[in-house]
Amino acid sequence: MADQLLDQVRDLVEGQIDFEGQKLAEALATAILVVVGGVSFLTGFFLQDIALALKIGLGGTALAFISVVPPWPFFNRHPVKWLPVGGAPAIASVQQNIVIDEKLFAK
Repeated sequence: MADQLLDQVRDLVEGQIDFEGQKLAEALATAILVVVGGVSFLTGFFLQDIALALKIGLGGTALAFISVVPPWPFFNRHPVKWLPVGGAPAIASVQQNIVIDEKLFAK
């Protein structure tokens, strides 16, 4: 029972996400920061309040951090299938010898 709980905590802390999840995390962080940056700039410009603009910018940065940094399960929807330990190939390949017919190249 304790081992299962420890394994679950370890999986949560390790933070495994796949390559598609990395791509999604980068796009999500970029989109959040661009939108919040625009809103922050426009709010600060029109209201002439730099403190409010900074608060909105910092809140958006915190939102991006919370949405991207933890290994949420939707970042690991396409896990990578690794080869087995020891370097043994997953599928045994058969080496084939190619025989070239010399008649095809004769002049």
